[in-house]
Amino acid sequence: MNLNELRDNEGSRYRKKRLGRGIGSGKGKTSGRGVKGQKAREGVSLNGFEGGQLPLYRRMPKRGFVNIFRKEYAPVNLGAISKAIESGKLDKAATVNEEALRKAGLVNGSKLAGVRLLAHGELSHGVTIEVAGASAAALAAVEKAGGTVKVLETKKEAQADA
Repeated sequence: MNLNELRDNEGSRYRKKRLGRGIGSGKGKTSGRGVKGQKAREGVSLNGFEGGQLPLYRRMPKRGFVNIFRKEYAPVNLGAISKAIESGKLDKAATVNEEALRKAGLVNGSKLAGVRLLAHGELSHGVTIEVAGASAAALAAVEKAGGTVKVLETKKEAQADA
C-alpha cells in the first residue's frame, strides 16, 4: 500500500447539508425550519424559556452569596517544595518565601493574599519558610525535617496586637 492509496473509511466523513439551495435539494426555501415564527428566525436561543410559564431557574429559591472580601491563598505542598529544592529551583540555604516560590514556578496568580503551606508530600531538607498560613500538619512536618516556618501576620492581627 502506498500513501496515494490511503482513503478514509467508508462513512467516516459526511458531507455538510447545504441548506436553502433550491427545491430539488429537499432543504430549500425555509431550510428545514418550518414556516415563520420565533424558531425560524436567526440567532434565537430559547434555553430556559418555557412558553410564558415561570421558568425553573426563577421558581427555585436564591441561596448564598459571594463574599467580595474573600481572600484567596495559593496552596503549596511540602512535596512540591522538596522537589523544587532537589531540582535546583529553590535554594535550601535561603529563606523560602512567596517571591522565591513564584520564581520557582510553584505559585502564580496576581490576586492572591499569600501562600498557604500544606502537608502533602515529604520534606527532606531543613529549610526556613515564610508564608501567610500553614496547616498544623505542615508545621509539624517542617519542624521534624529540621526547618522552621514563620507565619506572617495579616493586617487584622497586627491591628489587634497594637
